[in-house]
Formats: sequence, C-alpha cells, structure tokens
Amino acid sequence: MSRQREVLVNFERMWREMDELLGDPFAEQRTRAARERSGFVPRVDVYYCGDEPRAVVKAELPGVDVDSLGLEVAGRELVITGERPVQETEGRVYQQVEIEAGPFRRVVELGADVIAERARAGYEDGVLRVELPLAGQVTRRVPIDTGS
Repeated sequence: MSRQREVLVNFERMWREMDELLGDPFAEQRTRAARERSGFVPRVDVYYCGDEPRAVVKAELPGVDVDSLGLEVAGRELVITGERPVQETEGRVYQQVEIEAGPFRRVVELGADVIAERARAGYEDGVLRVELPLAGQVTRRVPIDTGS
C-alpha cells in the first residue's frame, strides 16, 4: 500500500472513530433517513489475518437466499449484491416494521490490494464470509543509469 493511500485510509478510520466516540445528536436521524431512501444495507466486518495474509469480510444477511447473492471484486472494492424478500403481509396489521427488505448493493472498501482470482466465499446461518488473499508487494531492483 502506498504511503499516501495508507495515510488516507488511516485518516478515514480515525474520522469514523471520532464520530462514534463523540457522537452527533442528529446522526441517528440522518442515518435512518438515508437507510429509508436506500433500502436494506447489510452490516459488515472487515479484518486482516492469517499465515497466508488475507482480508476477511463478514456480512450479516439473515433471510437472504444464497442464490440471490452476487459478489464482485473491482480493485480494492468488494461489491455484495442481493435481495432480502419482503415478508408476506396479507391478513396482517403491523404495529411496527423494522426488518428491512428488498434489493441491496453494498460496496466494501478494502485497505489493501487483493488477489481476486483466489477469493473464496461461504454462507452459513445468515452470515456471508468472503476471504480475499492479499497481494504481496512486488520488489524489483531498478538499475541506475550512469550516463556513460
């Protein structure tokens, strides 16, 4: 990861942590309004681990049929698409509806280059787990031209 990119990723992480720590009295309302406009957005965890270094992305997708899921890796982004079906409503009068449904598209930014061709995914108990091997840094000697 380039130094410039690393600084940017760390700055974004720091900004999110400050928001979480200090809070914002209107953040919940903005988040709820944004969610209502965009529909269902799955929550994700992203971490890095292993003897064979890899990024692991876990997404909460209860109620989503594995056949409706799509995964795509583009550069440093993992794109998760799918649809959580709308529950049957006939013959029911709801007091409260909080379980979001419908199509979704979640873009997860990764903090390192990955080898997309070696990615693996599994889905169990409503949790999607995607493992993406990290691309090793390529080191190459650069000859120095002396001009003679």
